[in-house]
Amino acid sequence: MRKNFTRREALVTAAGLAAGIAAIRPAKAAGYPERPVKIIVPFAPGGPTDLMARVMAGYLSERTNGSFVVENKAGAGGNIGCGFVAHAEPDGYTLLVHSSALVVNPGLYKKVPYDIFKDFSPLVELGTSPNVFFTNPTTGIKTMADLVARAKADPKALSYASAGIGTTPHLSGELLKLKAGIQMTHVPYGGGGPGMQAVLQNTTPIGCVSLPPTLPFIKGGQLIALGVTGKTRWPELPNVPTMIELGFPGFVTDTVQAFMAPAKTPQAVVDLVVKTSIEILHDPKIAKQLYDDGFEVLANGPAGMQKRIDDEVPMWRDLIAKSGIEPI
Repeated sequence: MRKNFTRREALVTAAGLAAGIAAIRPAKAAGYPERPVKIIVPFAPGGPTDLMARVMAGYLSERTNGSFVVENKAGAGGNIGCGFVAHAEPDGYTLLVHSSALVVNPGLYKKVPYDIFKDFSPLVELGTSPNVFFTNPTTGIKTMADLVARAKADPKALSYASAGIGTTPHLSGELLKLKAGIQMTHVPYGGGGPGMQAVLQNTTPIGCVSLPPTLPFIKGGQLIALGVTGKTRWPELPNVPTMIELGFPGFVTDTVQAFMAPAKTPQAVVDLVVKTSIEILHDPKIAKQLYDDGFEVLANGPAGMQKRIDDEVPMWRDLIAKSGIEPI
């Protein structure tokens, strides 16, 4: 049965919402969605953004009695898919699940096909994951110290796969090169899934992607994790040190997954998607499912997402400039 929210009903928010989340404004969204809603993922299937989008699509379909479907539009470090959504009809039937690349790319590219401050309506910060450096067991590299020694012995010996140009895994690799004083060749892929597969297939010796797609392969022994970029160790990988523990002070980078809509999307639709998404993320079973997949749930509404945009666009722009990375 399709839900019709009255003004009074929409004032009720899910119990136990995280402290500090702004109250969601009431609105009517009668009949929405009346046709399939496309959730655009600006990366290839199999990566963390794709995984998060498919989890959310399934539960949004279930809880709205509608149809939310994922469509991958990979390319240009996420710019193609993000630009597509930025200029889509703002009717609520085209949404975006993106990674931190959305806020990194304005500082990395000379021109991006969107204005991060004008072309989107922030919805929800969904979850975050540390990035992880890893390798194929056949390389003989078992620790970060091994990697650094190999790279110093032969500056042309190593290449590393990432989720794409401008992603936080890419910048994590560049940061490692700076802090360790080594050289590695960056090999960008169209998402975390393809980047991980390149290392699994021994096409590229080193990888750095967000944790979720790699987690089952690290636990299964097909990949060796060398270090995670979070502030603390990931509980499911207690023996994998942080980059800080490995002697790289301040080396903390993560990949955030978030929901966006085109600017001027009807407020009624924004309110419904935000409210339903936060309820989904605060369901203990779903939160555990996401944790098991390598995500820490955030569940922050539009104000939290807007703050991240305001804070991180200049932060990443500054890091890119200090790293000597020339805008593309």
